[in-house]
Amino acid sequence: MSELRAIRGMNDIVPPQADWWRAVEARIARVLVSCGYREIRMPIVESTRVFSRSIGDTTDIVQKEMYTFEDRNGDSLTLRPEGTASCVRAVLENGLLQTTQRLFYTGPMFRHERPQKGRYRQFHQVGVEAFGMPGPDIDAELILMSARLWDALGLKGLRLEINTLGTPAVRARYRDALVEYLRAHTAELDAESLHRLERNPLRILDSKNPALKDVIAGAPRLADHLDEESDAHFAAIRGVLDAAGVAYVVNPLLVRGLDYYSKTVFEWITDALGAQGTVCAGGRFDGLVEQMGGRPTPAIGFALGLERLIELVARPEAAPSEADVYVMAAGERERALALTLAERLRDDDAELRVLCHCGAESLKAQMKRADRSGAALAVIVGADELASGEVTLRPLRGQGEQQRVAQGDLAAAVRVLLGRPAPNV
Repeated sequence: MSELRAIRGMNDIVPPQADWWRAVEARIARVLVSCGYREIRMPIVESTRVFSRSIGDTTDIVQKEMYTFEDRNGDSLTLRPEGTASCVRAVLENGLLQTTQRLFYTGPMFRHERPQKGRYRQFHQVGVEAFGMPGPDIDAELILMSARLWDALGLKGLRLEINTLGTPAVRARYRDALVEYLRAHTAELDAESLHRLERNPLRILDSKNPALKDVIAGAPRLADHLDEESDAHFAAIRGVLDAAGVAYVVNPLLVRGLDYYSKTVFEWITDALGAQGTVCAGGRFDGLVEQMGGRPTPAIGFALGLERLIELVARPEAAPSEADVYVMAAGERERALALTLAERLRDDDAELRVLCHCGAESLKAQMKRADRSGAALAVIVGADELASGEVTLRPLRGQGEQQRVAQGDLAAAVRVLLGRPAPNV
């Protein structure tokens, strides 16, 4: 085994796992596109200012978790730790906020954390962001769309928790009340909470330390500080969810630590993954576009972690096959024709997976490889076939008898045996 190994917490995704990842990502993309969302692709490396300006210099992400380095020009660059800031930078730079936008992206994120099950240093997310719509209807749409994703993936048992953080003014007043309360209980706070007290006090409410349970239970409730606008916005969302039959729990301790978040926050949670139970987290971030240099723009989004999600999605019992058709040649003279026939099959049906054998193995060895590939059909080009202008079609999974067909009729014969539609049908 090579001494060169992947960096701890950054994992290879190899076949057949990669095939399964691609299938899950395709299902997710189909749902998002069907709801009118369009894909955006951002670089995985950004100027460090994109994250220090958006996430904040005082957060754990910026202070402890980012992969930051100087390039040869002396510029500070960072592997993106999350997607929202990159997406906001992209829509601003490319002038996309002249109209409303519904966008999604998929890709790797990077944080220097202690690797554990469900939490890695390179992890993958699907992010969804909607810009320019201030009303509760878009908030409800994102929650309903996330529920549709779980249906498309066959997931059961996810629990939806929702809350409202109110307007920025409400949030500021509540922050003051919370800090006043927590300062009276500093002797009971752990080191992490004391660190957050001055920077992100709302995050203390989200602490998993059981020793803080009583302190958190006695803290002022944000719901007691809401204004009429925030109440009405939240009530409208709950009304849509009730009408759609989407069950939820209002969790007053569900918060976000960053000041640009306001009003709606939500999470989908599972009990099947232990401590790393949040599969999808979202919220309204109306203050972020302005914070990053744009004009005030309402926005909301969510992100789901693919590693955790794929742990929950039922895999097929059998590993996916490598090919539908395996093309093989008896010798060097037949090999060029085999490659040509493989190309013709691909031209005839772009979705057909055709694997052409390369190398000077015997037909017996090639047949073993064809069987291991999971292909349904073998196309054999031997000396006799080369001379007669034919090929041999051999079913490998019980679809009938071996037959000889003219080379020009190969594509049609393959379609019949595999039950695939004719072109343009």
